[in-house]
Amino acid sequence: MRGKHLFPLLALLLAVPFSAAAQRPNVILILMDDMGWGDLPAYQDQRMKEGLPAMDNPGLRTLAREGMTLTRHYSSAPLCAPARGSLFTGVHQGHAKVIRDRSFDLPIEDAPTLGTVMQSAGYKTALIGKWGIGGGREHAGTPQESTAYPTRRGFDYYFGYLDHVSGHHHYPKEDPNPISPTKKSGIWDGDKCVTADCLSLIDSSVDLLTARAKKWIVDTHRQNPRQPFFLALTHIAPHSQLQIPTGPYPEGRGVKGGVQWLGKPHKLVNTAEGKINSYIYPRYADKKWPMAQKRYATMIARLSDSFEDLIQTLKDLNIDKNTVIIMTSDNGPHDEGGQNPQFFRNYGPFDGIKQDAWEGGFRVPTIVRWPGHVPAGSVNDHPSQFHDWMATLAAIGGVRAPFRSDGVSLLPTLLNKGTQPDGRLYMEYSAKMSQSKKTTPGYKDFLPSRRNAVRGDEQMVYIGKYKGVRTNIQSHADLFEIYDTVKDPAERHDLKDTPEGKKMQPIMHGKTLRMRRIYDYTHPERGTFAQRPYDEEPVPALRKEEMPGKLVPLTAQSAQGIRRKDGSMKRVLYLNVPETGKYTFFMKTPAEKNARAFVRLHDMHLLDADYHYKPGTEVSSSMGERTTENDPARTGLKPVPLEKGWHPFIIETEGFSGLPLFFWQKEGGEKREIPSQSFCVAG
Repeated sequence: MRGKHLFPLLALLLAVPFSAAAQRPNVILILMDDMGWGDLPAYQDQRMKEGLPAMDNPGLRTLAREGMTLTRHYSSAPLCAPARGSLFTGVHQGHAKVIRDRSFDLPIEDAPTLGTVMQSAGYKTALIGKWGIGGGREHAGTPQESTAYPTRRGFDYYFGYLDHVSGHHHYPKEDPNPISPTKKSGIWDGDKCVTADCLSLIDSSVDLLTARAKKWIVDTHRQNPRQPFFLALTHIAPHSQLQIPTGPYPEGRGVKGGVQWLGKPHKLVNTAEGKINSYIYPRYADKKWPMAQKRYATMIARLSDSFEDLIQTLKDLNIDKNTVIIMTSDNGPHDEGGQNPQFFRNYGPFDGIKQDAWEGGFRVPTIVRWPGHVPAGSVNDHPSQFHDWMATLAAIGGVRAPFRSDGVSLLPTLLNKGTQPDGRLYMEYSAKMSQSKKTTPGYKDFLPSRRNAVRGDEQMVYIGKYKGVRTNIQSHADLFEIYDTVKDPAERHDLKDTPEGKKMQPIMHGKTLRMRRIYDYTHPERGTFAQRPYDEEPVPALRKEEMPGKLVPLTAQSAQGIRRKDGSMKRVLYLNVPETGKYTFFMKTPAEKNARAFVRLHDMHLLDADYHYKPGTEVSSSMGERTTENDPARTGLKPVPLEKGWHPFIIETEGFSGLPLFFWQKEGGEKREIPSQSFCVAG
């Protein structure tokens, strides 16, 4: 038995792109809140050259100069909670079980997260900043009420804003959100409010979170310099209230300079003095700009300073060259708190802002810095999306990415080595529940058809160079607008009436039905929500032109599959569905220790026997979401509507050599084992 599991272990070690496991880098993921693609220095610097209003941020410019800018990186949704839910669980919105649409403060399912992946790789983990996906009472969660508190989702330490509404206010003193009859929300440290009365805190959010992050990095590294760490630093700036600091950024940077953690009641940070919400950066103070734009520019400048402070801290600890920094944003720019994203064109050369399916709504600013590994000053336009970070971090840590992860590792791109596989680029979102954001803004630089338009149900899918997008979807028959975003990044030329567009239309319709699951989530207060207009459409079988050249019957030999570098096996079978209908599937692995399995039907999640799975037990395609390991299912998955014909059946396994047992049940029929003759392989 020992020898049987030796190869996967060796494969994992060899998969690490470094000379020794001890050299695995630290990882810092910095997530902005509502920072637009146009806020990148390359775009703002060009505006400056043209004499247009522009922001000047040396820290951001340095980050870009020392790292790689990913110019076509996408959030998973154009709104914070679903985007963050997908980011931390590694799945796109077609597979998000709870955190979809405007589902704030609901718990992400008990599933792998970025935190659990890095813990499995031996990393010390922390989340510092905004969470908002932990559950608890609507807009009022405490650590005790939160079923998905960060420390229950893979993070050794948590400090920050737990609930969604608290993340709208950059001073705890300004937060009106109640969390109990006697206290107000604010900042949580572990499972306690950090002071007896959070209302007295005047620590600005950027300073507060940066100082706490610096303190955690210093303490963690000094306590165990051989153990790598993973820090998710999730800012609430430049979101919403446009609240600015009390004064200038402290002199110096790093361990002994810049913002410093004091940890004193009512004064956690060395900048907690003066008048709150009062400081405009001098380079903007005399500009003849609206005050809201001065405030927005000041918030970005503060973030820019904090990046320099963090980098200098790494240098002071001599871990700069062994630390990956990933900076990105949860969605496009907002128009809240008086902010007008037209002024700086925070959405860049695109149409769309937060909650829009256009490029400006969810193409997000992204820079990756890793001295000596990621080419300094480089730019890459390979399309990627939030769920790719789970696979990327797993590769960095030298562990297998969870089977359910929808992403691919971006290391070939970041290291400029090897061939970068294409990932799944998909987005869906519904603005129907929004009371104030049901229509798009009427900005004059947007196409007329995109001004004051009903958002409704939105969807985006990429196939090759083509992007399909639908808004205000009424049925599956609604046509996609189709764009070549390589030649036409601003999406000015709809190709749907061209020969190439007409050819892509059925492909996109089929693709979107083949990569989503149907959930039946009923919230005790909200009722049933997040239903799609096309949920009942059957998953189309492979068309003649999509079939492999030849199908041959499944045999013991053809069922062996190919072992991958991480020790897992992948098999691509083809399942013949005898008649159109709704099906529930069942799977059981052998009872061998560490036996794991996962099945996709086309690109959709079908059967999950991986995380928290007990080998030898049966799972079904209708299993629900769990908020804790031992809780009963709460969110049911509906039976899968399938069209008669052939469907790809992709099986990933680990810990055993054969195939799992498979059963199915057509709605209204009996549960039966799937006969082997129903499966074929490509000949």
